[in-house]
Amino acid sequence: MKKCMFVLLILSLFLTGCWDRRELNELGITLAIGIDKVEDEYQVTAQVVVPSEISAKTSTGRSPVTLFQANGETVYEALRKITKNSPRKIYPGHLRTLVLGEDLAEEGIAESLDFLSRDWELRSDFFVVIAKDMTAGEVLNVTTTIENIPANHMFNTLKTSEAFWAATNGFLLDELIANLTIDGKEAVLTGILVTGEKMGSSKQNVESITPSAQIKYDELAVFKKDKLVGWLTERQSRGYNGIVNEVQKTVTAISCPEKGKATLEIIQFDSKIKGKINKGKPEVDVNIKVKGNVGEVECQINLNDQETIVKLEKNTENKLEEIYNMTIETIQKQFKSDIFGFGEAIHRSNPKEWKKIKKQWDEEFPEMTANVKVDVKIVHTGTEGNSFLDEIEVE
Repeated sequence: MKKCMFVLLILSLFLTGCWDRRELNELGITLAIGIDKVEDEYQVTAQVVVPSEISAKTSTGRSPVTLFQANGETVYEALRKITKNSPRKIYPGHLRTLVLGEDLAEEGIAESLDFLSRDWELRSDFFVVIAKDMTAGEVLNVTTTIENIPANHMFNTLKTSEAFWAATNGFLLDELIANLTIDGKEAVLTGILVTGEKMGSSKQNVESITPSAQIKYDELAVFKKDKLVGWLTERQSRGYNGIVNEVQKTVTAISCPEKGKATLEIIQFDSKIKGKINKGKPEVDVNIKVKGNVGEVECQINLNDQETIVKLEKNTENKLEEIYNMTIETIQKQFKSDIFGFGEAIHRSNPKEWKKIKKQWDEEFPEMTANVKVDVKIVHTGTEGNSFLDEIEVE
C-alpha cells in the first residue's frame, strides 16, 4: 500500500494544471468582428456581449452588446489595442459573424484573414460576409429585433436565408480560404448592408414595429484571387447557387401554359458539374435535377391534367436554363472569374490537360463552353386540386 501511495505521489509531480486558465469575468465575449481598411491601417470593431444585460434577473434595459474599436498596422495589433478602452481582453472563441469592409475587400482580404486562421482560440464555424456600400463598423453598430444580440441576428438570418432562398450563401472561414487557395476556383461572399438610417444604434430603433435601420443580406460579391471585383444581381446570385449545387429549398415564379403565373416550391435540388476536353478545348456539362411542388396558382389551369403538369415542368426548365446560361455568360464576359469551379472540374476529369492550361486559365475560362441541362419534376400540387380562380371571373 505504501509503495502504491509513493508511486502516485511521484506521478502527481508530472501532472499540470490549467496553465492557460482564465476566469470568465476577465474575458470580453465577442460574437462579431468587423475589419475595415482606413488609409494604411486596419480598423477592427468588436461587438462584445454585456453579461449583465443578457441575464433576465439583472438586466437594466440597456443594450445587450457594446462596441470597441481600434486601429493598427495589423489586425492582431488593432485587436490588442482595444484593451486601451475595454476592461476585458477580447475573446473571439464564440465568434458568429465576421464582417469585412468593402474597401478592404477591393484591396484584398487574404492578409486580414491570416490572424483569424492562425488564432487557436477561434473556431471556424462563423460566417464571413462583405459590408456593401458601407464600413463593417457601421453594420455592427445597429440594434436588431427578435434576436436582441445583433451578431446572433446576422448569423441566424443568413442561415435561414440560405436554407429557403437561393440568392444568399453562408460561407465559413475554412470554406472561404479553400476557395481562395484552390486551383481552378475563385471565391464569392454574401453582401450585408443597412437599410434606412445607417446609424441605428439607439434603443429607439427596436421600440417601433418598423425599425428605422435594419440589417439586410444582399447579393453575392465576386472575387478574383483575394480582391473584390464586383457584385452579382439577385437573379445571378440565384443562378450561381444553382450551378454550384448550393440550393436547399427555394421558390420560383413560372409562366402558366396560357397566361398568368404560378409558383413552384423547389424541395430537392441536385447539380453536377463535369469537365471534359472537346477537340482540344476545355468544356463543362452542368446537369441539374429539380423536384418541386406547385405552391401557388394565379392562372386558370387544370392541374388534374398530366399535359398541364408537363407544360409547367417545361416552362420551369426553360426559365432555369435561361438564368443559369445568363449567369455563366455574365461571369465569363464581365468578371472573368471562375467562381463556379469549372477549372477544378477540368482538373478532376483530365489532370494532364489541366496541367497544360492551368497557367492560361484566366484566358481560357471566358471562352470555354458550358452546356446546361435542367430536368424538372413536379411531385405534388398542394392540398387543393384546381385553383378556385376557375370558379370566379378574374379580369
